[in-house]
Amino acid sequence: MASSRATGTAIMLQTKHRSWIYCLIVLVHLTSLPVLAKPDSLKEVTDGNWEEILTGEWMIEFYAPWCPACQQLQPVWKEFADWGEDMGVNIAKVDVTEQPGLSGRFIITSLPTIYHCKDGVFRKYQGARTKDDFLTFIHDQKWKAVEPVSSWFGPSSFLMNSMSALFKLSMFIRRCHNYMTEQLGIPVWGSYVIFGLATLFSGLALGLLLVFIADFVFPSRRFSSPDYYQKKQTMEQARLIQQQEEEHEADGEEDDDEDEEEEDRDRDEVWRRRRGSPEGRPEPKGQGFSDEALRKRVLRNREEEEEDT
Repeated sequence: MASSRATGTAIMLQTKHRSWIYCLIVLVHLTSLPVLAKPDSLKEVTDGNWEEILTGEWMIEFYAPWCPACQQLQPVWKEFADWGEDMGVNIAKVDVTEQPGLSGRFIITSLPTIYHCKDGVFRKYQGARTKDDFLTFIHDQKWKAVEPVSSWFGPSSFLMNSMSALFKLSMFIRRCHNYMTEQLGIPVWGSYVIFGLATLFSGLALGLLLVFIADFVFPSRRFSSPDYYQKKQTMEQARLIQQQEEEHEADGEEDDDEDEEEEDRDRDEVWRRRRGSPEGRPEPKGQGFSDEALRKRVLRNREEEEEDT
């Protein structure tokens, strides 16, 4: 009887011991499971997903990791982001060193810069940078008193798209420069020479392309006309004919001048032969005429002879 009780007690002890072991194993298993972290309420905006901010209400911070003022603002901004879901506003941040396109799209000239966006309308935040001030700005809708950014300078405008592409290009050039100088060992001046030549040839190619496009879109009227070459040939022939006529007229004027000179010489010769009497004998002294009178007399006699013939 006593042995059966001892056996039952031993079984009970073993059962309790096993249950404790099971509980300990379950506890260890549960504590070893990874704790499910609360989803981060602070969103990251990049060049790939920035169009999401065009819908809904957003508060966006532009920062750089090396900026001391940005580093001071980060804890406050994270606390403000925890209230974002309750207030129905999306809290986001943009690292301008990693997203140069967004830096150019929003023309970020100082850090940190904060923008408020409501359904695609952007306003620059100029207030104090504390959590309470941020909450009041959203809750009391103080953003309505801030003048919105002009549509010309909006992030989705053509101008800002061009600025974004320019900033991306500048960052690409900088990375290429760093790669050539640090990885390839090319001197700094050599990198500058390479970029200078690349800029020169790309400018020439772009200019040539623009000339071709302009000539294709707005062709010259004279070259586009099918009768252009025929008209050109006709005009050339007319010009040659006119030139020949002018040369003939010049030759005719020279011939007329020569004829007049020859007639003058003949008249002078006749005047010399007939200076004396009409029969060709010298006139007596005291009856001579002046040279002008004799010239007129000779001319009159010649005209009479011509009329007779």
